[in-house]
Amino acid sequence: MSEPTSNELSFSQNVNFLVDRAIAAMDLEQDTAAAIKACASIIQVTFPVKIRDKIQMFTGWRAVHSTHRLPAKGGIRYAPYANQDEVEALAALMSYKCALMDIPFGGSKGALLIDPSNYTRDEMQKITRRFTMELVRKGFLSPSTNVPAPDVGTGQREMAWMADTYKHLFPEDINYQACVTGKPVQHGGIRGRTEATGRGVQYSIQEFFRHPEDVKRAGLTQGIGGKRIVIQGFGNVGYHAARLLTIEDDAKITAVIKSEGVLIDENGLDIDVLHEHILEHKTMKGFPNAHFDEDGLKALELECDILIPAALEAQITCENADRIKARLIVEAANGPVTYEADKVLNEKGIVIIPDIYANAGGVTVSYFEWIRNLSHIRFGRMQSRHEEMRSREFAQLLEELSGKSISEDIRKKVIRGATEEDLVNSGLDDTMRLGYQQLSQLFNSNDKIKDLRTAGYVIAIDKISRTYLDIGIY
Repeated sequence: MSEPTSNELSFSQNVNFLVDRAIAAMDLEQDTAAAIKACASIIQVTFPVKIRDKIQMFTGWRAVHSTHRLPAKGGIRYAPYANQDEVEALAALMSYKCALMDIPFGGSKGALLIDPSNYTRDEMQKITRRFTMELVRKGFLSPSTNVPAPDVGTGQREMAWMADTYKHLFPEDINYQACVTGKPVQHGGIRGRTEATGRGVQYSIQEFFRHPEDVKRAGLTQGIGGKRIVIQGFGNVGYHAARLLTIEDDAKITAVIKSEGVLIDENGLDIDVLHEHILEHKTMKGFPNAHFDEDGLKALELECDILIPAALEAQITCENADRIKARLIVEAANGPVTYEADKVLNEKGIVIIPDIYANAGGVTVSYFEWIRNLSHIRFGRMQSRHEEMRSREFAQLLEELSGKSISEDIRKKVIRGATEEDLVNSGLDDTMRLGYQQLSQLFNSNDKIKDLRTAGYVIAIDKISRTYLDIGIY
């Protein structure tokens, strides 16, 4: 693919140019590259639903980029701007993301062209169930071949409706709960899934700061504590990332950007209080001791140490890239930096932790949920009390050997067995650590690779190509 001649690249073109840059660094055969880049299949469905005594038509898509691993995995978003190109691009990103993170899924993505704010809960349930039926009938939703998850505009309730619809269509399938992930815990979900993507962002930043050579390259000092962070997006991903970084890592969120504007406090915003304010007032305006400005996009250019775009794609483009002042960008959203902007930022020496890594927390914990649904047992159920008993015996042994008593607070911490959420977070932390270690090792050892994003794509493409060769796809 030749270099772009226009600033107006589609989302899928942006992804393909990034892939081409990685392929050039690998010297991969063009036939192999073409096979990996191609979107395997995509379906468009248009269906009627009776809403308020009138028939309304709805259009949705589901794309499968790769089935080198099964099932294909990826979220379903509900948005008034959804389109086929976006769905194909997101499906491709999911393939590379899963390959990079050693998650045995292919890449898929879906969308429904709808503004959820225009419909009641009951109407959304009716629409979701009909959309699910269309996907199932066409073979694009199944525990073994294609497993959706929440995305922009969807959440636990939509996944519960989808799972229940699938169950009624296939009442004999004992693995029906595994047809989607991101469900409520009481309906087969897993503890820790709601905040998984945001926590994955936190873990990715923690691991970055464990690599002094990368921290130095970004022009930052060691440690997350006290770092000024600007975060764009305050939905599920942005809120949890901001909350965890402030509570557990002592970072300082100096600005939160939403569609309505930006809220700024150089002393650091109280994220939980801000969240409660938004829930109560439906706006950031009026939040005490902070400055509100309606020009949210401009706020991406604020002085800060770390910028976290956690909203939508194409937020940093060639129009504003040269004015970005952050030293580290962590892509919590999919595709927030365009191909051309990426080149500008790299030339400025800004380090970017790419979306195919930083955004992988959600699919990682979705993988855990899928395994849990297939195994039909809660994580920790078999070993939690055994661990607690052995820890209690160890505490007693320490008391006997030392002749001193352990305080009750310490005793409770020592003997507590791991909960399901503990195990999920441990697995997520391990996955994020290993993922970044792959990126950093390749980035710092290969002169052909100039940034972490290219390193990520090289690793992912190499794994996919080896899978194709091993099973003889070409």
